[in-house]
Amino acid sequence: MLHIKAGRLKQYTHIFFDLDETLWDFKSNSGETIAEVCQLYDFESRGVDSVLFCERYHYHNSIFWDLFRKGMIAREELRLVRFTSVLNEFELTDMDLAKSMAESYLKILPTKTKLYDDVHDVLTYLQAKYSLHIITNGFEEVQAMKLRNSGITAYFKYVISSEMAGTQKPNREIFKYAFSLANATVIDSIFIGDSIDADIQGAKSVGMDHVLFNPDKIQHAETVTHEIHALRELKYFL
Repeated sequence: MLHIKAGRLKQYTHIFFDLDETLWDFKSNSGETIAEVCQLYDFESRGVDSVLFCERYHYHNSIFWDLFRKGMIAREELRLVRFTSVLNEFELTDMDLAKSMAESYLKILPTKTKLYDDVHDVLTYLQAKYSLHIITNGFEEVQAMKLRNSGITAYFKYVISSEMAGTQKPNREIFKYAFSLANATVIDSIFIGDSIDADIQGAKSVGMDHVLFNPDKIQHAETVTHEIHALRELKYFL
């Protein structure tokens, strides 16, 4: 692992960000959403603890998102199976309930607005010096709402979703698509994201400099261009 504390990297023109768990606090926002969904469907009367349900939902969601990213399941299947799987654990094998919860979740989730610390300050600083863009594997309409509701849409020139590009991170094609759209190159661009598997491996696949955002300081053996634990650290070298 290469963790550079200070010192300028080479000059860039474009900065590409991941959205979920890099700028937009997915874990907190999703947790609030699941709690509301559990209340909406009166899980207390069903004898289901909403906190435990939330924990199990995120466990299943991570598994099925990985399968979706690998092209092993389709978008609509992902949206439903992450609920049917966790409901089965609580012996609630109700397909209509699962469908309704899935719809409610996607309706409520993008209304949540919790961002990581210093997002607005850092984006304001960077926008004055670089063209900023998003590359996300999230659903296009949901991601657009997250950006708009949390007040950060205006910072970004292009928002590239996996649906738009027809492929997902870490596939190099989504990065090539983003370069073409933004009139950017590997040489003048850097990518910032939280996922080693999707973001860092994807950036590496095209030879792109990258920053691993690791706020929880999770130990790993990956060699990275740069690693930060808080977004404000970007000001040290960009």
